[in-house]
Amino acid sequence: VQLQASGGGSVQAGGSLKLSCKTANIIWSSFRSGRMGWYRQAPGSQRDLVASITSDGSTNYQDSVKGRFTISRDNAKRMHYLQMDSLEPEDTAVYYCNVYTNSRDYWGKGTQVTVSS
Repeated sequence: VQLQASGGGSVQAGGSLKLSCKTANIIWSSFRSGRMGWYRQAPGSQRDLVASITSDGSTNYQDSVKGRFTISRDNAKRMHYLQMDSLEPEDTAVYYCNVYTNSRDYWGKGTQVTVSS
């Protein structure tokens, strides 16, 4: 199983970015039943959960991004997304996509998001 994240970049505060994560080499049923997530890690900090979405579409968000970020998934394409609006400098971090399925965690390599004030 391989995850590839894309969509990071540099924006000014108040701007938007959409992250995408493509999962390869996974059978469709394993992807469909899995929980998708986005994590982030700022310099000197631990990796924290930003948002997750379960197989039935239930979502969970870190308090600091509620109302600004939206996680979604497309099972047919084996992809999940993170729409990030009203970005703040505090959102600056490396963002990692994650898939949890069949009792295993899979990670992408991360994509940098930088928000300037």
